[in-house]
Amino acid sequence: MTDIQELLLSRIRDVADYPEPGVMFKDITPLLADPQAFTALTDTLSQLAVRNGATKIVGLEARGFILGAPVAVRAGVGFIPVRKAGKLPGATLSQAYDLEYGSAEIEVHAEDLAAGDRVMVIDDVLATGGTAEASLQLVRRAGADVAGVAVLMELGFLGGRARLEPALGGAPLDALLQV
Repeated sequence: MTDIQELLLSRIRDVADYPEPGVMFKDITPLLADPQAFTALTDTLSQLAVRNGATKIVGLEARGFILGAPVAVRAGVGFIPVRKAGKLPGATLSQAYDLEYGSAEIEVHAEDLAAGDRVMVIDDVLATGGTAEASLQLVRRAGADVAGVAVLMELGFLGGRARLEPALGGAPLDALLQV
């Protein structure tokens, strides 16, 4: 394990039985409160964005906003929020996707992504992969290319990587921590 991985992992708190019994929630708020850890995370993700030729960062609601915006600033590229349906004014592109129990929908402003953009999707956790997969579909529907997906941590036991790989179309999926 690298020094950065050790630092990040040391600042993630386990919360047992949240939001329901049997779930071990990974709370990143201690990491965000620590300027050294948050800077290390932001720097590492921005290096991935630059290495993959990203011209825009998409942050997934809500913690992807917290991580993606400083990554975009650090990488010198634009930031685009992907929101839950009905949260953005004006013309949007939307994408529905299935959840374990039910479905959800995400949106992006139609004019924020265009042909020639290379988009890196940033989020805190890759779990089942549904939201990330829908965001990649939105990026491509807007005419942009996928530069990759980067997350702080991947919950490997939930199979999100396997679900996401076909949607990546060869673009990289980077998880700083495997949990």
